[in-house]
Amino acid sequence: MEMVINPGVVGSVRPRRTLLRDFNSANIAAGLTAGLFYLFGAIPLFLSAAQRLNLSAAETTSWFFITFMTSAVSSLVLSIVLRTPVPIGWSVPGLVFLATMGDRYTHAEMVGAFMAAGVLMILLGLLGVGEHLMRFLPLPIVMGMFAGNVLVYVTGVFTTLDHQPWFVGAAIGGYLVSRALGRLWLPPMFGAVLAGLVAAAIGGQINTGALEWSAPTVTAIGPEFHLGSLAALTIPLVVMAIGMGNVQGLGLLAAQGYRPPVAKMTAIMGLTTLINASFGGHVSSIQNNGAAILSGPDAGPREQRYVASVIASAIAVALALCAATAGSLLGLLPPGLVPALAGLALMSSMIDALQKATKTDLSLGAFFALVIAGSGLTILGIGPAFWALVGGMVVSAMLERPALMAAWRTGSQARTASHMPPDRTSIPDPAGDLALAQICPA
Repeated sequence: MEMVINPGVVGSVRPRRTLLRDFNSANIAAGLTAGLFYLFGAIPLFLSAAQRLNLSAAETTSWFFITFMTSAVSSLVLSIVLRTPVPIGWSVPGLVFLATMGDRYTHAEMVGAFMAAGVLMILLGLLGVGEHLMRFLPLPIVMGMFAGNVLVYVTGVFTTLDHQPWFVGAAIGGYLVSRALGRLWLPPMFGAVLAGLVAAAIGGQINTGALEWSAPTVTAIGPEFHLGSLAALTIPLVVMAIGMGNVQGLGLLAAQGYRPPVAKMTAIMGLTTLINASFGGHVSSIQNNGAAILSGPDAGPREQRYVASVIASAIAVALALCAATAGSLLGLLPPGLVPALAGLALMSSMIDALQKATKTDLSLGAFFALVIAGSGLTILGIGPAFWALVGGMVVSAMLERPALMAAWRTGSQARTASHMPPDRTSIPDPAGDLALAQICPA
């Protein structure tokens, strides 16, 4: 029998297989589950961000289409070539961060920052220094910055509840019930979306006349480059893409026995970011939730889990083709339901970020990063995310120097709370220190 080496799995030698033969019930279920997350977890975030950025329907459609399509194609190709469940996607923290910056920068300035981020990621990947950059920026401080940025989204759920208690309360109830049931086929956001829609329909708040399907179109966006927007947006976006994508997402893959080519994948994400930016899309990254769902034990035998990523990618293609319909959802749904769903979708990420920011020897620096990011501080035209990183690092250097030096020496980004994704509690702790040692060798 002809034997081949599987490039995505450590020390694995297996018989030659085909894609069709590798389908099984476990990886099909995992792929469908990831698709549900993309549908009910990501779309509310996109729509809420589009509202905050005051994008037109055409700009929203272009942004949605290009981001989903490039994510799907790159994931599909990499998963098949590497035989590894590689979920290239959009940076959810980056998306939320951008939505909070809508009152400071124009869409064109953001596009310029996206392009700069793409170029920087390509350079980091080609030079192989992306991993070392993240050794300098400890994960707790990065997660503190993220938690501060998303706080306004999460608290916004209850601000909206005060004004529209009927369908927002139903969405919260659906979310909690789905989490309590803990069923693989019933992700929390599915319950939230379903309950919110039913309540809105009963209350006569659904405008079905706004829903229509048309072929998606892309709109080229002319970038604008300004030092203030580049410093305020580009650096935090790259940090979030590499720090929360490479370190966490690829760390999950490494903990399951895969060895993805980090440098090449960083460069590919940079190239994808450049394509996205040309049509209004934002920064590409590893999908952490997708990595957890697609690479975990529930996805079947390790050498066949890449099929789950193939299935999820096919669903992402279908969602991209419905981009114009997704944009029309803004007129279909009650105004308060979309931001409420976005806040619910971020609750698990917020909990995860707080755990990683506080259960660490760098908790003081992480806390300062959190409060600075949530403060709206702007100095020299540069927004709070950049200053959150600076402030967190300065505080840790002053007051937590031994822990900071230890993190720099050992690359112990993983010396925080477990990498376990909060919505997938059935996945065991992937042994963060081992995973990080494989992704970011000293």
